[in-house]
Amino acid sequence: MTHDATGPRDTTGTSVTEQAVASLDGTADPRLRELLTALIRHLHDFTRETRLTRQEWERAIAFLTATGQACTGTRQEFILLSDVLGLSTLLETLHQDRAPGATESTVLGPFHMTESPVRELGDDIDLVGGGEPCVVSGRVRAADGTPLPGAVVDVWQADDQGFYDVQQPGVQPAGNGRGLFTAGTEGRFWFRTCVPAPYPIPTDGPVGDLLRATGRHPYRPAHIHFIASAEGHTPVTTHIFVAGDEHLDSDAVFAVEESLVQDFAETDDPALAREFGVPNPFRHARFDLVLERSS
Repeated sequence: MTHDATGPRDTTGTSVTEQAVASLDGTADPRLRELLTALIRHLHDFTRETRLTRQEWERAIAFLTATGQACTGTRQEFILLSDVLGLSTLLETLHQDRAPGATESTVLGPFHMTESPVRELGDDIDLVGGGEPCVVSGRVRAADGTPLPGAVVDVWQADDQGFYDVQQPGVQPAGNGRGLFTAGTEGRFWFRTCVPAPYPIPTDGPVGDLLRATGRHPYRPAHIHFIASAEGHTPVTTHIFVAGDEHLDSDAVFAVEESLVQDFAETDDPALAREFGVPNPFRHARFDLVLERSS
Protein backbone atom coordinates (compact mmCIF):
# COMPACT_ATOMS: atom_id res chain seq x y z
CA MET A 1 0.00 0.00 0.00
CA THR A 2 1.37 3.43 -0.87
CA HIS A 3 0.98 6.46 1.34
CA ASP A 4 0.45 9.95 -0.01
CA ALA A 5 2.48 12.12 2.36
CA THR A 6 0.66 15.20 1.08
CA GLY A 7 -2.82 13.85 1.78
CA PRO A 8 -4.78 14.03 5.04
CA ARG A 9 -3.62 11.61 7.73
CA ASP A 10 -6.08 8.86 8.72
CA THR A 11 -6.12 9.49 12.48
CA THR A 12 -9.24 7.37 13.15
CA GLY A 13 -8.12 4.19 11.42
CA THR A 14 -11.08 4.32 9.05
CA SER A 15 -9.00 2.97 6.19
CA VAL A 16 -7.95 -0.16 8.08
CA THR A 17 -11.60 -0.79 8.98
CA GLU A 18 -12.61 -0.61 5.32
CA GLN A 19 -9.68 -2.82 4.30
CA ALA A 20 -10.67 -5.45 6.91
CA VAL A 21 -14.28 -5.38 5.69
CA ALA A 22 -13.19 -5.58 2.05
CA SER A 23 -11.09 -8.64 2.85
CA LEU A 24 -14.38 -10.51 3.31
CA ASP A 25 -15.48 -9.98 -0.30
CA GLY A 26 -14.67 -13.58 -1.20
CA THR A 27 -16.71 -15.09 1.64
CA ALA A 28 -19.04 -17.64 0.03
CA ASP A 29 -21.56 -17.79 2.90
CA PRO A 30 -23.54 -14.50 2.84
CA ARG A 31 -24.62 -14.83 6.49
CA LEU A 32 -21.02 -15.39 7.61
CA ARG A 33 -19.99 -12.31 5.65
CA GLU A 34 -22.78 -10.28 7.26
CA LEU A 35 -21.81 -11.38 10.77
CA LEU A 36 -18.08 -10.80 10.32
CA THR A 37 -18.64 -7.42 8.67
CA ALA A 38 -20.76 -6.26 11.61
CA LEU A 39 -18.27 -7.73 14.09
CA ILE A 40 -15.34 -5.88 12.53
CA ARG A 41 -17.21 -2.58 12.33
CA HIS A 42 -18.48 -2.78 15.93
CA LEU A 43 -15.10 -3.84 17.32
CA HIS A 44 -13.32 -1.07 15.47
CA ASP A 45 -15.93 1.50 16.56
CA PHE A 46 -15.61 0.26 20.17
CA THR A 47 -11.84 0.66 19.98
CA ARG A 48 -12.15 4.20 18.63
CA GLU A 49 -14.90 5.20 21.09
CA THR A 50 -13.04 3.97 24.18
CA ARG A 51 -9.52 4.81 22.95
CA LEU A 52 -8.58 1.23 23.86
CA THR A 53 -4.91 0.93 24.82
CA ARG A 54 -2.50 -1.84 23.89
CA GLN A 55 -2.22 -2.84 27.54
CA GLU A 56 -6.01 -3.09 27.90
CA TRP A 57 -6.25 -5.22 24.76
CA GLU A 58 -3.51 -7.51 26.05
CA ARG A 59 -5.44 -7.93 29.31
CA ALA A 60 -8.60 -8.70 27.34
CA ILE A 61 -6.76 -11.36 25.31
CA ALA A 62 -5.33 -12.85 28.52
CA PHE A 63 -8.86 -12.93 30.01
CA LEU A 64 -10.33 -14.70 26.99
CA THR A 65 -7.42 -17.14 26.94
CA ALA A 66 -7.99 -17.96 30.62
CA THR A 67 -11.72 -18.36 29.95
CA GLY A 68 -10.99 -21.01 27.32
CA GLN A 69 -8.47 -22.74 29.57
CA ALA A 70 -11.08 -22.95 32.35
CA CYS A 71 -13.43 -25.00 30.14
CA THR A 72 -13.57 -28.75 30.76
CA GLY A 73 -15.89 -31.60 29.88
CA THR A 74 -18.16 -30.60 32.77
CA ARG A 75 -17.61 -26.83 32.88
CA GLN A 76 -18.28 -24.24 30.17
CA GLU A 77 -16.75 -20.94 31.23
CA PHE A 78 -17.66 -19.23 27.95
CA ILE A 79 -21.37 -19.97 28.50
CA LEU A 80 -20.95 -18.59 32.01
CA LEU A 81 -19.36 -15.44 30.57
CA SER A 82 -22.19 -15.09 28.05
CA ASP A 83 -24.67 -15.49 30.91
CA VAL A 84 -23.21 -12.85 33.24
CA LEU A 85 -22.91 -10.33 30.39
CA GLY A 86 -26.64 -10.76 29.68
CA LEU A 87 -25.93 -12.03 26.16
CA SER A 88 -27.54 -15.44 26.70
CA THR A 89 -30.78 -13.88 27.93
CA LEU A 90 -30.69 -11.27 25.16
CA LEU A 91 -30.49 -14.04 22.54
CA GLU A 92 -33.51 -15.74 24.08
CA THR A 93 -35.41 -12.45 24.16
CA LEU A 94 -34.67 -11.57 20.53
CA HIS A 95 -35.70 -14.97 19.20
CA GLN A 96 -38.69 -15.61 21.43
CA ASP A 97 -41.53 -15.16 18.96
CA ARG A 98 -43.83 -17.41 20.91
CA ALA A 99 -47.52 -18.10 20.62
CA PRO A 100 -49.76 -16.55 23.30
CA GLY A 101 -49.60 -18.71 26.41
CA ALA A 102 -46.51 -20.65 25.37
CA THR A 103 -43.88 -21.12 28.07
CA GLU A 104 -41.17 -18.46 28.08
CA SER A 105 -37.69 -19.68 27.27
CA THR A 106 -34.61 -18.87 29.34
CA VAL A 107 -30.89 -19.59 29.33
CA LEU A 108 -29.51 -23.13 29.16
CA GLY A 109 -26.86 -22.36 31.77
CA PRO A 110 -23.42 -23.93 32.12
CA PHE A 111 -24.43 -27.15 33.90
CA HIS A 112 -26.33 -29.04 31.19
CA MET A 113 -23.05 -30.80 30.50
CA THR A 114 -24.04 -34.41 30.99
CA GLU A 115 -26.92 -36.60 29.83
CA SER A 116 -29.82 -36.89 32.22
CA PRO A 117 -30.60 -40.51 33.18
CA VAL A 118 -33.90 -41.91 31.93
CA ARG A 119 -36.36 -42.13 34.81
CA GLU A 120 -39.93 -43.27 35.36
CA LEU A 121 -42.68 -40.82 36.23
CA GLY A 122 -42.68 -40.26 39.96
CA ASP A 123 -39.03 -41.19 40.46
CA ASP A 124 -36.96 -39.25 42.97
CA ILE A 125 -34.10 -37.32 41.35
CA ASP A 126 -32.68 -36.40 44.76
CA LEU A 127 -30.33 -39.35 45.22
CA VAL A 128 -28.61 -37.89 48.28
CA GLY A 129 -31.52 -36.91 50.52
CA GLY A 130 -31.42 -34.46 53.36
CA GLY A 131 -33.20 -31.66 51.58
CA GLU A 132 -36.81 -30.56 52.03
CA PRO A 133 -38.98 -33.09 50.14
CA CYS A 134 -40.73 -31.68 47.11
CA VAL A 135 -42.98 -32.86 44.30
CA VAL A 136 -43.04 -31.12 40.92
CA SER A 137 -46.00 -31.93 38.69
CA GLY A 138 -47.61 -30.57 35.57
CA ARG A 139 -48.62 -31.19 32.00
CA VAL A 140 -46.96 -30.75 28.63
CA ARG A 141 -49.44 -29.32 26.17
CA ALA A 142 -49.67 -27.32 22.98
CA ALA A 143 -50.49 -23.62 23.04
CA ASP A 144 -54.07 -24.46 21.98
CA GLY A 145 -54.48 -26.71 25.03
CA THR A 146 -53.97 -30.06 23.27
CA PRO A 147 -52.20 -32.45 25.66
CA LEU A 148 -48.92 -33.93 24.45
CA PRO A 149 -48.52 -37.45 25.84
CA GLY A 150 -45.10 -38.88 25.04
CA ALA A 151 -43.42 -35.48 25.33
CA VAL A 152 -39.90 -35.65 26.75
CA VAL A 153 -39.07 -33.56 29.82
CA ASP A 154 -35.39 -33.14 30.69
CA VAL A 155 -34.82 -31.84 34.22
CA TRP A 156 -31.71 -30.75 36.13
CA GLN A 157 -31.16 -28.81 39.33
CA ALA A 158 -28.77 -28.05 42.16
CA ASP A 159 -29.13 -29.85 45.47
CA ASP A 160 -30.31 -28.29 48.73
CA GLN A 161 -26.77 -26.94 49.28
CA GLY A 162 -26.65 -25.22 45.89
CA PHE A 163 -24.34 -27.64 44.03
CA TYR A 164 -24.81 -29.64 40.83
CA ASP A 165 -23.56 -33.20 40.59
CA VAL A 166 -20.79 -32.22 38.15
CA GLN A 167 -19.43 -29.76 40.72
CA GLN A 168 -19.02 -32.44 43.38
CA PRO A 169 -17.81 -35.68 41.82
CA GLY A 170 -17.26 -38.20 44.56
CA VAL A 171 -19.67 -36.35 46.84
CA GLN A 172 -22.83 -36.47 44.74
CA PRO A 173 -23.53 -39.54 42.59
CA ALA A 174 -23.51 -38.88 38.85
CA GLY A 175 -27.03 -37.98 37.71
CA ASN A 176 -28.11 -36.53 41.03
CA GLY A 177 -30.71 -33.84 40.45
CA ARG A 178 -31.24 -34.95 36.85
CA GLY A 179 -33.94 -36.91 35.08
CA LEU A 180 -35.30 -37.58 31.60
CA PHE A 181 -39.04 -38.22 31.81
CA THR A 182 -41.68 -39.17 29.26
CA ALA A 183 -45.04 -37.50 29.81
CA GLY A 184 -47.93 -39.90 30.33
CA THR A 185 -51.67 -39.67 29.74
CA GLU A 186 -52.88 -36.13 29.10
CA GLY A 187 -49.25 -35.05 28.88
CA ARG A 188 -48.83 -35.34 32.63
CA PHE A 189 -45.45 -35.57 34.34
CA TRP A 190 -44.35 -35.56 37.94
CA PHE A 191 -41.23 -36.33 39.90
CA ARG A 192 -39.90 -36.14 43.42
CA THR A 193 -36.91 -34.06 44.43
CA CYS A 194 -35.77 -31.61 47.10
CA VAL A 195 -36.43 -27.89 47.12
CA PRO A 196 -33.41 -26.40 45.31
CA ALA A 197 -31.26 -23.80 47.02
CA PRO A 198 -30.04 -20.48 45.64
CA TYR A 199 -26.38 -20.68 44.78
CA PRO A 200 -23.43 -18.68 43.50
CA ILE A 201 -22.29 -19.38 39.98
CA PRO A 202 -18.66 -20.62 39.92
CA THR A 203 -16.34 -17.78 40.90
CA ASP A 204 -13.01 -19.63 40.91
CA GLY A 205 -12.28 -18.73 37.28
CA PRO A 206 -12.07 -15.67 35.02
CA VAL A 207 -15.82 -14.97 35.25
CA GLY A 208 -15.53 -14.78 39.02
CA ASP A 209 -12.66 -12.31 38.63
CA LEU A 210 -14.89 -10.20 36.37
CA LEU A 211 -17.74 -10.18 38.90
CA ARG A 212 -15.40 -9.13 41.71
CA ALA A 213 -13.86 -6.39 39.57
CA THR A 214 -17.33 -4.97 38.87
CA GLY A 215 -18.70 -5.35 42.40
CA ARG A 216 -21.42 -7.81 41.38
CA HIS A 217 -22.74 -10.70 43.47
CA PRO A 218 -22.68 -14.17 41.88
CA TYR A 219 -26.00 -15.54 43.13
CA ARG A 220 -28.80 -17.17 41.21
CA PRO A 221 -32.24 -17.57 42.78
CA ALA A 222 -33.31 -21.14 43.52
CA HIS A 223 -34.62 -22.84 40.38
CA ILE A 224 -35.13 -26.06 38.43
CA HIS A 225 -34.17 -26.32 34.74
CA PHE A 226 -36.39 -27.90 32.07
CA ILE A 227 -36.16 -28.76 28.40
CA ALA A 228 -39.48 -29.97 26.99
CA SER A 229 -39.86 -31.41 23.51
CA ALA A 230 -42.58 -33.16 21.55
CA GLU A 231 -42.99 -34.27 17.95
CA GLY A 232 -44.29 -31.49 15.74
CA HIS A 233 -43.52 -28.81 18.31
CA THR A 234 -40.65 -26.44 19.02
CA PRO A 235 -38.67 -27.46 22.12
CA VAL A 236 -38.47 -24.99 24.98
CA THR A 237 -35.60 -24.50 27.41
CA THR A 238 -36.77 -22.85 30.60
CA HIS A 239 -36.64 -22.70 34.43
CA ILE A 240 -39.03 -22.49 37.30
CA PHE A 241 -37.95 -20.21 40.12
CA VAL A 242 -38.89 -20.62 43.77
CA ALA A 243 -41.23 -17.80 44.81
CA GLY A 244 -39.93 -15.61 47.62
CA ASP A 245 -36.24 -16.14 46.87
CA GLU A 246 -34.19 -13.08 47.84
CA HIS A 247 -32.28 -13.06 44.53
CA LEU A 248 -35.26 -12.97 42.15
CA ASP A 249 -34.65 -9.27 41.41
CA SER A 250 -30.88 -9.58 41.00
CA ASP A 251 -30.24 -12.87 39.20
CA ALA A 252 -26.57 -12.96 38.19
CA VAL A 253 -27.54 -14.09 34.68
CA PHE A 254 -30.69 -11.93 34.23
CA ALA A 255 -32.94 -14.92 33.47
CA VAL A 256 -35.93 -14.43 35.80
CA GLU A 257 -39.31 -14.00 34.12
CA GLU A 258 -42.42 -13.34 36.21
CA SER A 259 -44.35 -16.16 34.52
CA LEU A 260 -41.70 -18.66 35.63
CA VAL A 261 -41.82 -17.84 39.34
CA GLN A 262 -43.75 -20.64 41.03
CA ASP A 263 -45.03 -21.18 44.54
CA PHE A 264 -43.46 -24.27 46.10
CA ALA A 265 -46.44 -24.50 48.44
CA GLU A 266 -46.27 -26.37 51.72
CA THR A 267 -48.88 -29.10 51.47
CA ASP A 268 -50.33 -30.92 54.47
CA ASP A 269 -52.29 -33.76 52.88
CA PRO A 270 -51.47 -37.27 54.14
CA ALA A 271 -53.42 -38.98 51.33
CA LEU A 272 -51.67 -36.98 48.63
CA ALA A 273 -48.31 -37.53 50.33
CA ARG A 274 -48.93 -41.30 50.25
CA GLU A 275 -49.90 -41.08 46.57
CA PHE A 276 -46.68 -39.24 45.75
CA GLY A 277 -44.55 -41.35 48.08
CA VAL A 278 -43.21 -38.48 50.16
CA PRO A 279 -43.39 -37.69 53.88
CA ASN A 280 -46.13 -35.33 54.99
CA PRO A 281 -46.07 -32.32 54.95
CA PHE A 282 -44.16 -31.65 51.73
CA ARG A 283 -43.64 -28.88 49.19
CA HIS A 284 -45.51 -29.05 45.89
CA ALA A 285 -44.83 -27.02 42.74
CA ARG A 286 -47.18 -27.17 39.77
CA PHE A 287 -45.91 -26.10 36.37
CA ASP A 288 -47.26 -26.68 32.86
CA LEU A 289 -44.91 -26.68 29.89
CA VAL A 290 -46.66 -25.19 26.86
CA LEU A 291 -45.09 -25.75 23.45
CA GLU A 292 -45.61 -24.06 20.10
CA ARG A 293 -46.32 -26.08 16.99
CA SER A 294 -43.39 -26.22 14.61
CA SER A 295 -43.81 -24.04 11.55
